[in-house]
Amino acid sequence: MPTLVYFPVRGRAEAMRTLLTDQNITYEEVNAGPRENWVENWKPKMQFGQCPCYTDDGVFELAQSNAILAYLGRKYDLYGSDIKQAATLDMMNSAVEDIRGAYVRMIYQNYEEGKEPFIKELPEKLQPFENLLKPTKGYILGEKISWVDYNLFDLLDILTILSPGCLDAFPAVKAFYERMLARPGVQKRRQTDHFKNMPVNGNGKQ
Repeated sequence: MPTLVYFPVRGRAEAMRTLLTDQNITYEEVNAGPRENWVENWKPKMQFGQCPCYTDDGVFELAQSNAILAYLGRKYDLYGSDIKQAATLDMMNSAVEDIRGAYVRMIYQNYEEGKEPFIKELPEKLQPFENLLKPTKGYILGEKISWVDYNLFDLLDILTILSPGCLDAFPAVKAFYERMLARPGVQKRRQTDHFKNMPVNGNGKQ
């Protein structure tokens, strides 16, 4: 059975949890916390001294959140049908990570002073996604879901917590978010106590 090691926060693992649940993949999650346990028992074992860490087939271990998501995409046919579609997904995921990186820095390093400017800049950052999603009328690649759809959905989810209504000016992005949210497997994940009781970020800010 696959194993996911992470902390009890949404953080960098929630897109994986949602993907695995929505794709009906049974996995076990191991809590790497509290901090003392992480430093003593887990950090030395991790390839880059950080998690999440995903173990597949009981042997293969993979760190780095986007590498794990891409691996799941390849393994479960969620990476498009050709090299061009795969490249489109890589491009979209890089754009997702640009926003997520700025979000994480604001949350953990400059929340009090950085929240308002971050929200003010969101329309400019979301407009390219509106442009790219509008013609697909579905997921990033159209009707077939991909691993990047889960990462984009997770990003939009935390942005709507930070700034309710931030998607209202972007109908294609909002429709994408609502379509993902309505998936039975996504709802299955969100109805668990594990999800409901989990903070968005490790410092409690959101």
